[in-house]
Amino acid sequence: MDTPAVPEEESILRRGLEAFAELGYDRASARELARRLGVSHNFINDRYGSKAAFWHAVVDHALGAQLALLSEADPAADGAERLRRVIADFYRSAAQTPLVGRIMVDEFSRDGERLDYLHERYIAPLMQRILPDVESLVAAGRMAPVPADVLFFVIVGPVSGMLEVPLARRLGRPEATSPEQLGATAELLASLVVNGLLATAPGSGSPGKA
Repeated sequence: MDTPAVPEEESILRRGLEAFAELGYDRASARELARRLGVSHNFINDRYGSKAAFWHAVVDHALGAQLALLSEADPAADGAERLRRVIADFYRSAAQTPLVGRIMVDEFSRDGERLDYLHERYIAPLMQRILPDVESLVAAGRMAPVPADVLFFVIVGPVSGMLEVPLARRLGRPEATSPEQLGATAELLASLVVNGLLATAPGSGSPGKA
């Protein structure tokens, strides 16, 4: 009997992403992964070495595509505009790669090697794009100091507005949402986040300030 053809690498990584996003790492057994990939039970170990190494390959492929969607910083732009731009790009990329968000949510509450990997490969690079402009805005008195952990969750929280489509539709989002409409939503969310951060500046008149 002929051996089934092995899928292309792109297809393997895409199906792996779908499996890990749907099942989570622990429930995505080697047998279930092989079934979904359409390969033999020993394929993952033979090709990648282990399920953990396959997860790394899947995440690297997906996050590489997501980070590539972030535009280059414009040194001539205002710091607040650069911050808004990278946050809007982040929201757009999240909408284009929603399965990555599911993996993130699953791993954020699990303290271990996979969270370390996500932090090193994705979260830290994203924050390195954001923090210099935040620090400049704070130094200029345009924003109050914000702890890095709080800043991260302030920025990441609105991603649900890009990903939770069934709920968004119940709240009034059109059934057929075009890429242009998603882009406009990303821009609006980013502007609300940045405007909120700027409102913390001394003398801004934001609630809680004398």
